[in-house]
Amino acid sequence: MTGDWAAVAQAINQRMAELDISQRELTDRSGVSKAIVGELQNNSTQRRRSRRTLEALSTALDWHPGHLTAVLAGHLPPRQGEPTPRGDDDIPGRLAVIEHQLREIRQQLDSVETLSDRVDQLSENVTKMLAFVESNLNRPSR
Repeated sequence: MTGDWAAVAQAINQRMAELDISQRELTDRSGVSKAIVGELQNNSTQRRRSRRTLEALSTALDWHPGHLTAVLAGHLPPRQGEPTPRGDDDIPGRLAVIEHQLREIRQQLDSVETLSDRVDQLSENVTKMLAFVESNLNRPSR
């Protein structure tokens, strides 16, 4: 697995600081040896790592299991709960990602539609209010 190991190191260190956890706590949470965690944190040894190692660390850091694999590949990491394919040939996994993205798009469209309806209501109220104000201004004084 070649990729941007410096970005993986930066992501791990930044997340550990955010969560305020030590290397020992990360090794306990992930089940990954202290030596491997240290190599990854310091980007001291760039070699092939098991996908399971990166998944265990991602999960221990309260991320999606595919987070560090995506960082390594230079991709946008998936969010928690988002499906991820196991590889380019994982058609069911890729379809699950597409379905998930379509659900998110539908939710966003529903939100836009709700906002649009609200703007229409506000516009109608403003129009009525302007008509009311104009009718009162044009009324002869007594």
